[in-house]
Amino acid sequence: MKVLYAIQGTGNGHLSRARDIIPILQKKNIELDILISGTQADINIPYTIDYQFKGLSFIFGKKGGVNMWRTYLKANTRRLQKEINSLPIDDYDIIINDFEPVSAWACKLKNKACVSLSHQAAVLNPNAPKPKKQDLLGKLILKSYAPTTKQYGFHFKPYQKNIFTPVIRQDIRKASCRTMDHYTVYLPSYSDEKILKMLTMAKHVKWDIFSKHNKKVIDKKHIKVQPITNEAFVQSMSSSKGVLCGAGFETPAEVLFMKKKLMTIPMKGQYEQQCNAAALKEMGVPVIKSLKKKHFGKLMDWIESNTYVEVDYPDITESIIDQLLEESLL
Repeated sequence: MKVLYAIQGTGNGHLSRARDIIPILQKKNIELDILISGTQADINIPYTIDYQFKGLSFIFGKKGGVNMWRTYLKANTRRLQKEINSLPIDDYDIIINDFEPVSAWACKLKNKACVSLSHQAAVLNPNAPKPKKQDLLGKLILKSYAPTTKQYGFHFKPYQKNIFTPVIRQDIRKASCRTMDHYTVYLPSYSDEKILKMLTMAKHVKWDIFSKHNKKVIDKKHIKVQPITNEAFVQSMSSSKGVLCGAGFETPAEVLFMKKKLMTIPMKGQYEQQCNAAALKEMGVPVIKSLKKKHFGKLMDWIESNTYVEVDYPDITESIIDQLLEESLL
């Protein structure tokens, strides 16, 4: 049996999850190929990549949202169509898709089954929390970006059958958690200047900021800015007082698993993160809309609080993979 595992390469969450899923798939009695499309990831996966495409990436801005102009310029539809047509999708018995558009559309154009194993599959489920403010365009983009025929989703809670608790990678499960005197920060859609302008107002707080825009380490008094690497980020989170980050999925889930305080800032104009923020808020996680000064009081309230949200995220990834493979062959 030949299986294609197609992974979205924009951001770090999809690849972080893949680092746990790939070795499980490799243990099964299958021939596995791996496809990655997209840009702007800060981590790599230590496995052979059979297909590497540019795909269709959302480009992070520096003011808290997606840079739509740069996203548009990068969206070379002729090149994307060429990538879709070049993929030998008929060679595979099962296509497992983590929000990856090239393989999804290759399957759709040939009326071939494509199985979603992603957070986005859960976000789109009617039972998953949604923001109060409607975003019909955002929802349409999320639904149309990588269309699939069957869905297995991950979310902060199992809102319905075939929605499972997060894949917590082994790096996090095995991390030795302790509490030092710093807060870990990862806000890739904001410039370093914007982040520093807000956080330097809290003069007694030590910040460990991971930057998407700076390639060198800056260490001054109570603030450290450094490029993101997997090892440094895990070490910082696991020893932090708490984590301030965007309302993505994997990082907030990992923070909750480690029993750390969490505060999130959802990206502007990004429907998935608005949905995640709604789910986290429902669970009791503090959410602020932006890094504007008017939210500084809420940030300080969070810093002075000692409460975190209890979750139970068992290691069930292999059983999910087994279920997916078995049901895909029926």
